[in-house]
Amino acid sequence: MFEDQLQAVNELLKINTKFRELYDQHEALRNEIDETRHTRNPFDIEKLKKEKLRIKDLMAVMLAEHTASA
Repeated sequence: MFEDQLQAVNELLKINTKFRELYDQHEALRNEIDETRHTRNPFDIEKLKKEKLRIKDLMAVMLAEHTASA
């Protein structure tokens, strides 16, 4: 995720608690999807994926604002 902007991501993880919270939520969802994809209802997995994408979009906005101000 955001491999081309690792330095900016690492900066935000250190200085922005909201970004850190979103990052942690995104990672938790990624792990949950990976661990339960074969045992959960496909509709539940799709809901988790959509939530993960929503969080990634929020992080992308924060990242864009951070890099624009740098």
